[in-house]
Amino acid sequence: MMHRKKGWIIPLVLICFFWTLLPALSHAAEYKVLVVMSYEEDFPWCKEIKEGIDSVLGYSCEIRYFYMNTKTDPAGGPKKAEEARALYQEFQPDGVITADDNAQSMFAVPYLKGRVKTPVMFCAVNAEPEKYGYPAANVSGILERYHIDQSIAFAKQIIPSISTVGYIAKSSPTGEAIAAQVKKESGKYIAKSLDVALPATMKEAVEITEKLKDKCDLLLLTALRGIPDEGGRPMAQEEIIPVLVKVFGKPTISTSPHLLEYGILCAVVQKGQEHGGTAAKMLQKAMNGTPLSEIPITQNRLGKRIINVTVMKELGIPPKSDVLSGAELVKTKK
Repeated sequence: MMHRKKGWIIPLVLICFFWTLLPALSHAAEYKVLVVMSYEEDFPWCKEIKEGIDSVLGYSCEIRYFYMNTKTDPAGGPKKAEEARALYQEFQPDGVITADDNAQSMFAVPYLKGRVKTPVMFCAVNAEPEKYGYPAANVSGILERYHIDQSIAFAKQIIPSISTVGYIAKSSPTGEAIAAQVKKESGKYIAKSLDVALPATMKEAVEITEKLKDKCDLLLLTALRGIPDEGGRPMAQEEIIPVLVKVFGKPTISTSPHLLEYGILCAVVQKGQEHGGTAAKMLQKAMNGTPLSEIPITQNRLGKRIINVTVMKELGIPPKSDVLSGAELVKTKK
């Protein structure tokens, strides 16, 4: 009887052992993917893009993330790009995703475009693709286009008297891309547009905001992270936005959902998850053998309405059910 029990125990132990290995075997990395982000790891936009990538490739790929930190240290970008290249050579990925414009100009274009066979998918690119020579034999991706027209229309729905809108963004590739988009589209906006101001310092941003108070009744504030204070220190968004909002003293909009909690009234925003998820799906196709010529460049489509109810109350704006319906409601951070 004892021998029979022992005969059953050994197979049972073996079954249990292999059963514990099944999850690891089923999730074995099918491909290796390198993701090079233009900005910092703690930047909310980068976190959203990462969520989108992980949701598509997280269970089937070994993913390594590299951050170039060019929001807070733009001058260090080229050195970071060299480090990303060294990581590429060491890791030998099956595919690469490059996020935002600096990762294109500093890394993808000089080191990967047309130089390697590895498929590269960009995401969150503000400039026209031709600036980087995209599409290329090994490069495609998803462009970033802000919902500026929708944000202005949403603000006017809340405050019908709005007639003129001003714009402030940090002097940077992103700021220049916003200026180009406004110049291209503004003839179709529901309100008159002023030129986009691109201050290089916080002091300059405050001076511009002071002047805009008498020139417009709506102000778009965006892409200001890293603008230096008088001592040259790169500033955080939670330091910048409340100051400019207070100086302007009127309704504000943005292209970023994360700025709403610092005092922006409303926005129709894109989602980083859409960029990351779309680029990941495109890369997945390429790694599975689909020719790049059959994976055309696309752009973001999804928009989300957000209203800061704290700011609504401060500005004395009466809530309207048709405006609030379907929108995400947030409050100003204390």
